[in-house]
Amino acid sequence: MPYVASVAAAGLLGGGLALAIGSVVWEDGGTTTVVREATVASEPTDFQAASNTDGGSIGEVYRRAAPAVVQVTSSVVTQSFFGEERGQALGSGFVVDKDGHIVTNYHVIEGASEVFVNFSQDDQLKARIVGSDPATDVALLKIDGHRRGLAPISLGNSDEVRVGDEVVAIGNPFGLERSVTAGIVSALQREIVSPSNFPIDQVIQTDAAINRGNSGGPLLNADGEVIGVNTQIATAGSEGNVGIGFAVPVNTVRDVVMELIRTGRVEHAYLGVSMQDLTEDIAGVIDVPSEGALVARVVAGSPADRAGLQGGDTSVVVNGESYVVGGDVITAAGGRPVTSSDDVRRVIAAKQPGQTLPLRIRRGDQTLSVTVTLGRAPTDGTNAP
Repeated sequence: MPYVASVAAAGLLGGGLALAIGSVVWEDGGTTTVVREATVASEPTDFQAASNTDGGSIGEVYRRAAPAVVQVTSSVVTQSFFGEERGQALGSGFVVDKDGHIVTNYHVIEGASEVFVNFSQDDQLKARIVGSDPATDVALLKIDGHRRGLAPISLGNSDEVRVGDEVVAIGNPFGLERSVTAGIVSALQREIVSPSNFPIDQVIQTDAAINRGNSGGPLLNADGEVIGVNTQIATAGSEGNVGIGFAVPVNTVRDVVMELIRTGRVEHAYLGVSMQDLTEDIAGVIDVPSEGALVARVVAGSPADRAGLQGGDTSVVVNGESYVVGGDVITAAGGRPVTSSDDVRRVIAAKQPGQTLPLRIRRGDQTLSVTVTLGRAPTDGTNAP
């Protein structure tokens, strides 16, 4: 069965080639994830770069952006049948400011005892981990370098990305320094699963060839601006690229990075429900609104449970789709109408733990108003959101 795998890095382990995979996500929902995190706080700073607005060829985009792309090498310790083994995981990253902050994927540096970055084969610099967020697969590094020698990449606006836009990916697939590939935006609003089992939404799908080692590298638009961070690939029974890659949108990355710079960590609000989207077909069968988020399950002891939300109790199949029905239908969240479970997730994502979230729900023939005090999301992402 096809699956989505983190675009983890190739490295050396015991004299052979090792592939450090952050997570493997099967299409049927199963995951295999090992989460290890190192976090060190940093002083706040601003990050920005001059925006490129003229556009250009692939070569021009590459020449402008490549100096900011680095190879990230993590020294990792793994446990095997033979005991403790030490090795390296390789990935990519890119400079985002003159202070030496570098964005990469969390799964590139998870479990790392030391992290180094290379701008070329001859200049390896030690980096410290400012912080990381497994829920979005984003990590922030910092190097001590000469400000004048750093050439940050400007960050674009992923909300402005459209299907069919031309894109360029730069990274270090299998350790091959600063390789460039190109393609288009194949789709938007994809959802992938992070190393901590949280859903990452609004993900960009591209057919630009990305492989193991591209993790953490930039996906750029025709103006040379970063619109996403290359994170995962879909495969079809092999480990290689099949033209389906995924990038975490830069607007998500920007928010995470700013929080990591300020505090060294990111906290996510938590409701504690499993939801399904409603369609006209299922609405006609079970007599519920045709728009909204169907609460399939409520996690025991969660904020939703304490607020009295109710999950479903009956499984049905409608037009080949399985639903758990009988639970509440969320029709509004935070004062905004809800047409899907993604709407609820977006409202929750904009909240902080401890904040309240007013919900309007449909329960049978009744319309009720419920206020939930959101909790702090479990670090392993279990039962998110």
